[in-house]
Amino acid sequence: MIQKTTLIFTKFFLLFGMLFCANSSLFAQTKVVNPEILSFDRICAGTVHNEYNATFTYSGFPAGTEFTVELSTDNFVTVIPAATILPVINDTPTQKTIKFAVPSTLKGSDTYSLRVSTAGYASPKFTSFAHKTAFPIYFKAHDNQYTINNFKGTATFCAGGSYLLTIDPDRADPLNESPLKYDFLTYNWYKDNGVSVPPTLVAAATGPSYSVTAEGVYYVETNYGTCSSESYSNRVTVSSSGSGSAVSVTSSLGNPFCSSGAGTVLTATSGNSYVWSKDGKVLAGQTTRSINANESGLYSVAVDFGGCVANGTIDLKSNSFSASIDVADTYKLKAGETLKVSITSDATNPTYEWYLNNNLIDGANTDTYQIAVRGSYRAKISQSSGCISSKEFAFRVTSEEDAKTNVVPNIVKLSSSSPYWNVPEVYKTPDTKITILSSNGEVMYDDVGSNYDPEFNSFIKDFKNVNPVYYYVIKSSSGDKKGSITVIK
Repeated sequence: MIQKTTLIFTKFFLLFGMLFCANSSLFAQTKVVNPEILSFDRICAGTVHNEYNATFTYSGFPAGTEFTVELSTDNFVTVIPAATILPVINDTPTQKTIKFAVPSTLKGSDTYSLRVSTAGYASPKFTSFAHKTAFPIYFKAHDNQYTINNFKGTATFCAGGSYLLTIDPDRADPLNESPLKYDFLTYNWYKDNGVSVPPTLVAAATGPSYSVTAEGVYYVETNYGTCSSESYSNRVTVSSSGSGSAVSVTSSLGNPFCSSGAGTVLTATSGNSYVWSKDGKVLAGQTTRSINANESGLYSVAVDFGGCVANGTIDLKSNSFSASIDVADTYKLKAGETLKVSITSDATNPTYEWYLNNNLIDGANTDTYQIAVRGSYRAKISQSSGCISSKEFAFRVTSEEDAKTNVVPNIVKLSSSSPYWNVPEVYKTPDTKITILSSNGEVMYDDVGSNYDPEFNSFIKDFKNVNPVYYYVIKSSSGDKKGSITVIK
């Protein structure tokens, strides 16, 4: 009997040992992601085409692990997530192909790297070897011709002076869609040398304006690296005049100045007419000799003396305080997570205010705030002595589920804690168009998704007994979505 019992226990321990070793081997299995060679040597994305594939083999990951594509220009010290286009294709236990899109606000560069990561889905985070390094990625947000110098083909600057060529803002002319609305774009300015000689690239001129000091024919192109582009300007022939005068700009409150109150008055040398710019962009409606300025920046004025134009500049500085906040414009809050947000400042005797959905948060009056709920936040810091002024920082807190879903509910239930209808976060982008209509055809909202705020743009009206129905049309790079929304209480 003892021998039989011993045999049973021996078999049990042998079986347990085999299972334990098998499980230990499974959990200790090394995670590996092996990228395959990309089918492209650059990414030239735009509103027409923005879909690319990254294929890789993998092992050692539990079932259901999700992967994403990440981009970077600094060896992934700063990570730019690409948007995954579902469903993942070629999905097997050992191989995946992720179809992805680059952000429409991507700042183009020739030095991007691309890798696959479990960021946002697995902990601890796992990243693969880079698929590719030091290759161009550009999003061609603007791919049309535009104008400079108010579409005037000639300009004359005063002897010894300069002439400021500037990209024009949007005008009533539908053919002039200005690229200035896209702040992340950079530019290449050229001097045209004729048909037989290639144009000369103007060194260090990458902004929306260029100060010409030599005669010639000039134009500008939007910088998309080695990607083809139709985004370029008209040509302007600039010549020099033997007459004219130099232009200077003075500040009534000195430089630097205190930015409280009405600001300082900038005054230019007297001439016939004036065009003011700030940081290379024309200030609409500012065409008088003197203008008010409340912000620091490089201010320029083109003064027309009748026979020529001369430019004057002032690098205006404010002696107000500086401040920063340690949160991105949008933060995805995980389930059960809280987020500590801090403001750093050199303000004298500062005071702090924190707002949620434009409502002042009681008791939140220090330089830090612990966030536990999603919503639109705003932090305000004020300096109450010396140069009295204030600064504000706005940011949005969403949840991971908000960012993943593209489902628009067809029934919206209102409550005291959720009195508004919100748009899924994936549609809150500058290149997504949202239109919402009432049941009788009244337009309730017609704008891009990035401008939709659930509180300020709420289209839902007060109702009593009848549950109103609204209709929506969402146009995005991933396709159109249409449907109805029934509101209940």
